[in-house]
Amino acid sequence: MSDRPNVLLIVADQVVPFLTSAYGDPVAHTPNLERLARKGVRFDAAYTPAPLCSPARASLMTGRDASSIGCFDNASVLPADVPTIGHYLTNAGYDTVLSGKMHFVGPDQLHGFRNRMTTDVFPAGVDWVPVIDENGNFPAGGHARHYAAPDPGVRDWTMFMAYDDETQLRALHYLRDRSLRTPGEPFAMVVSYHHPHDPFHVPQRFWDLYDGVDIPLPSIPADIEATYSAMDRWANEAHGTSDYDLDDPDSLRTLRRAYYAALSYVDEKVGELLDALELTAELRNTVVIFTSDHGDMLAERGMVQKRCFYEWSARIPLSITFPDGSHAGRVVDAPVSLIDILPTILDISGVPVGGRARIDGRSLLPVVAAEGRRDDPQPVFSEYHLEKVRAPCFMVRSGRFKYIYVHGHDRRLFDLDADPGEWTDLSDDPDHASVVADLHTVLIARFDPEALAELGAASIAPRVIVAEAMRRNDTHWDHHPMFDATRQYVR
Repeated sequence: MSDRPNVLLIVADQVVPFLTSAYGDPVAHTPNLERLARKGVRFDAAYTPAPLCSPARASLMTGRDASSIGCFDNASVLPADVPTIGHYLTNAGYDTVLSGKMHFVGPDQLHGFRNRMTTDVFPAGVDWVPVIDENGNFPAGGHARHYAAPDPGVRDWTMFMAYDDETQLRALHYLRDRSLRTPGEPFAMVVSYHHPHDPFHVPQRFWDLYDGVDIPLPSIPADIEATYSAMDRWANEAHGTSDYDLDDPDSLRTLRRAYYAALSYVDEKVGELLDALELTAELRNTVVIFTSDHGDMLAERGMVQKRCFYEWSARIPLSITFPDGSHAGRVVDAPVSLIDILPTILDISGVPVGGRARIDGRSLLPVVAAEGRRDDPQPVFSEYHLEKVRAPCFMVRSGRFKYIYVHGHDRRLFDLDADPGEWTDLSDDPDHASVVADLHTVLIARFDPEALAELGAASIAPRVIVAEAMRRNDTHWDHHPMFDATRQYVR
């Protein structure tokens, strides 16, 4: 590998890692994700720093805890003065390019990237401020309707297919166009898809891949509500899960089939990117990273979407494929985070940070070199605030244990080695009291729940005022890609 490899970061939305063939799922048709894992390093305990789109992506781009830069929810502005992957690699001489969904909120829609080739699929304004009504209830419009019949299934065309197809077109055009000239700099490109995010509307040919396939279904215990934490109950209330039958086998089968089809849709696009790199001889000098912002409960425990810390929601896929084939097939069991990707990319690219800016993540290259082991195992954190919850929520994963703390309400402790399904709460078990105490101390050393509760609550009213004024003035921050057709093709 040269001193300055290209970097291709591929991000999909709401990918459950263990429903892909890269992680051993026998049903999924995802050969290109499997190809990346086989030729690179697969991380088996990677987590989102926030199980919600915008804060997770803010952490991915900056290497920071989302709350440390004021990114609490899907209507939080990502500050323009916080360095991102785009800033660091631009200054290191990379051609920095972004195609697809990033969920940036605010007037800065580039965040250090030289070229952003698409607009975003969701609003760039503070439209989605997480308010509650006069009765203290979450606004209507929950996501559960996308998880029950008759919604999941085949569609000829949707705006989300159009968006991901445009994202792909621009990315492939960029990669292929480089082969027609002699670039003087390496590239760093982020390609980010909306799928397999709900609604689960998929093209016929991907639906047909799973015709006649025996698809495993979740089993929801009759007493499931007794296991819910405060965070779980809030999420279910906001998503409207009680309004739909999420336990019907036929409906569940359709849901899972549509989700698998959406994964295959994304997988095909990943393969097209890899083929374009191979065709243009760039693959031999490109580091390829595949990941997601968070997972999806997919009716496990009678829950939908994300917004909780169970493995289905908080675990993410992560693979890193090196152009020289080093570490091929390696599996890393140590807990890691999406927040670690920025320092890892800087490490790969030889970009020194040198104390110039705060970075909360750590490079993954040492753990890869150590064959998946860390001499100094570090806890991995996740946080969730404001949007459809009534208190700050936190997760710590350290070794075999996962600790969940809902500030002022309750806590959970799971032993993921003995109980991978997270059914047995050990937080009140005297034999695990020291584990709870130690992990709570670790959590409080990283986050101040009281301060974050105050900061988060104080952020809502100003954003409501700004959102109202933007609506009245018809002001928009959405990115408008610039293409000069007078310089295209034969001129």
